[in-house]
Amino acid sequence: MAAQESKPSNLPILPKYLNEDEELSQECKDLIATLPTESGLINNRIHQYNGFWITTSQLQGTLNCQNHFQAHDSDILVVTSPKSGTTWLKALTFAVLNRKIHYPNPSSDPTQTSHPHPLLTTNPHDLVPFLESVLYFQTTKPDLSSFPSPRLFASHLPYGLLPESVKRSKCEIVYLCRNPKDLFVSTWHFANNLRSETRGQIRIEDSFDKLCKGTIGFGPYWDHILGYYKEGLERPEEVMFLRYEELKGEPIRVLKKLAEFLGFGFSKDEEKGNVMENILKLCSFENLSNLDVNKRGKVWFGIENKTFFRHGEVGDFKNFLASDMIHRLNLITQEKLEKHGLKF
Repeated sequence: MAAQESKPSNLPILPKYLNEDEELSQECKDLIATLPTESGLINNRIHQYNGFWITTSQLQGTLNCQNHFQAHDSDILVVTSPKSGTTWLKALTFAVLNRKIHYPNPSSDPTQTSHPHPLLTTNPHDLVPFLESVLYFQTTKPDLSSFPSPRLFASHLPYGLLPESVKRSKCEIVYLCRNPKDLFVSTWHFANNLRSETRGQIRIEDSFDKLCKGTIGFGPYWDHILGYYKEGLERPEEVMFLRYEELKGEPIRVLKKLAEFLGFGFSKDEEKGNVMENILKLCSFENLSNLDVNKRGKVWFGIENKTFFRHGEVGDFKNFLASDMIHRLNLITQEKLEKHGLKF
């Protein structure tokens, strides 16, 4: 199989968010009229669609994607709930698939080569585009011809909302989840960075209440996790379920496991040449966050690249959540997930 190369150049620069009064398809307008609706964390409304809460702009992109995306058996889809380590997973997956093209010498350091690796000049979100919020955001017919096989895409969609063509195909899905407490803190900071100044900062208590009720983008978070966890148990050859904390704690083991799952396992020569260590260095928070492109640029959908890099640490929630918040979130997590064998 040929590896996924750099990002297609024929995709438009998209606005940060679709305003509520912007043009929507009649299908989307008719659907919204039937859905429970609340105010979102940033500058938009959020709608409950088939059990999950999705912003107006994401709902339009979701419908376009569901109705028109045709999956190939060779496709690879990386999926997360927002703020679960998406940027890191995209970078790692892209680096693994492309190492024969951009990293041919097993003993070389990809951050020091004469021909810069794409991850040194391009944000991971531009290299691995979202289906619903980039490719199908404002069109039903994006040009996917420039994506070589295996095509590499990303999504925040819960399993139940993925296009039927994905669920019918044999494409590989890599899902990454994160401790709900750390996810919440990251979500709160991210929303405040994107929120209009005229609306002021979001109180952590208000944001926390939305998480607990499930009324955040692609929430409830616990249902999002369970959908992919169950699929991973039933179809382990096609759905890989990963934890952010596991990736942070044992990066070599998890990266090796990821590469094998994708059919791009590391050879003995690559292991001796420290290829895995070098990929982890290339994709590390320290490296990516200090690159000029990630300090100054913007991704296709208009968000500043630097917004995707804050801390990325495990246990950061202890610096922001009061004890009663931690207790409440622990109880919800136990109730929703432990009976299925999942603990955080």
